[in-house]
Amino acid sequence: MPLPFRPAAGRAIAAALALALLPTPAAIRAADTGNPAYADPAKTDDDFAFQGEYVGEVPVNGSPLKLGIQAVALGEGAFDIVVYPGGLPGDGWQAPTKLKGKGKRDGTAVTFEVTDPDGRAHKAVIKDGAILAADGAAKMPKVERKSPTLGAKAPEGAVVIFDGKGVEKLEGGKTTPDGLLMQGVTTKDSFGDATWHVEFRLPYQPKDRGQGRGNSGAYVAGAYEVQMLDSFGLEGLNNECGGIYSVAAPLVNMCFPPLSWQTYDIDYTAPKYDGDKKTAPARMTVRHNGVVIHDNIAVNQITPGGVGADGKGVKGPLHLQDHGNPVRYRNVWVKPKP
Repeated sequence: MPLPFRPAAGRAIAAALALALLPTPAAIRAADTGNPAYADPAKTDDDFAFQGEYVGEVPVNGSPLKLGIQAVALGEGAFDIVVYPGGLPGDGWQAPTKLKGKGKRDGTAVTFEVTDPDGRAHKAVIKDGAILAADGAAKMPKVERKSPTLGAKAPEGAVVIFDGKGVEKLEGGKTTPDGLLMQGVTTKDSFGDATWHVEFRLPYQPKDRGQGRGNSGAYVAGAYEVQMLDSFGLEGLNNECGGIYSVAAPLVNMCFPPLSWQTYDIDYTAPKYDGDKKTAPARMTVRHNGVVIHDNIAVNQITPGGVGADGKGVKGPLHLQDHGNPVRYRNVWVKPKP
């Protein structure tokens, strides 16, 4: 069950977090805004090294409390900070308790403030790949999580859509010089009931917001979109990463930081029809980075902008949307159900 939000505990957490103060490369330009859109982790800005996830323990009322912290770069040295008691989303945190703050980079450190339930601000710092407590009692190093299904091999009976060796099974297929699939492609074949595995990497667009920040989507059967978006540190809405667009928000926001490889594992059951009358809706179970974010959910409407051949979502291609952002993909396969 969710942990109750207790103001005293929130104050203790925030107090425990009181810490000691301690040439941008060329990038692709986002289509709509002209802001930088970095598609290569080796070519980013000075803020990128600080963005990410941090985990550690702090003393609260004499006992250790695990904390997860997400630092989200907003451009020109600005950061959003989200603190999760219990651990990171999908790894210990239980909604809805969390603390939020703002940060600013000055040279080799990011100083930030977290506001407790009483409205008091507590300063903190990120430096040398970790968050360090002033008294040395707590150290929260940066972590890089990986999906447990990353690199999953296509099982017997599966159809490999893209494995880096060619785009023959895709309409509009293009690859980068290092062999990654680019956005805006559609499978030549159509599929109905099936299990899909898609690995994707969202670009780093620190100055962009909302739907302009690393946007793409996986249209299953050409009709039902599981949204791809840089939603790292956000609330997890139905139009953010992991959402079934305009239908259902994910159970938890499992979006990793941009330029991390992520996975969708989607179990899709097509809707049923008796003539033109729908007798059963489409259903989807979605795992984002190995965590169930939709559990056999009924999907009663088709997402606009899809490419479903029959207009009903019974059978159609997989479409990886081009929304003007340099999203990359690899290891895409599908296993049709008997």
